[in-house]
Amino acid sequence: MVPLNLPTLELRRLYYDLDMCYKVDFNIVALEFSEFFTRNTLSTRGHPYKLCKSYPCKYQISFFVCRVVKVWNSLPADIVDFSSLCRFRRNIDFSEFLTVQ
Repeated sequence: MVPLNLPTLELRRLYYDLDMCYKVDFNIVALEFSEFFTRNTLSTRGHPYKLCKSYPCKYQISFFVCRVVKVWNSLPADIVDFSSLCRFRRNIDFSEFLTVQ
């Protein structure tokens, strides 16, 4: 049997969580940003789109928020391009997620 070298289910879920986080952050989907996150204005390093968890959560999405905030904030600014969703998706590298979790 030939190995396919596919990422694990956990990494693929994280990839799609980051994709959804981008869509919420940049108003691509019709969801209120403030119901999920708040903007972290105290951050001086990394990219300018750092997030904080907003409490209390109005919906049962706290699992999504808990999974994605730490990884989103640890994305390197010099590698990840936030100018478009297509570029963001292209620049996400699965090897980055192996150490963050």
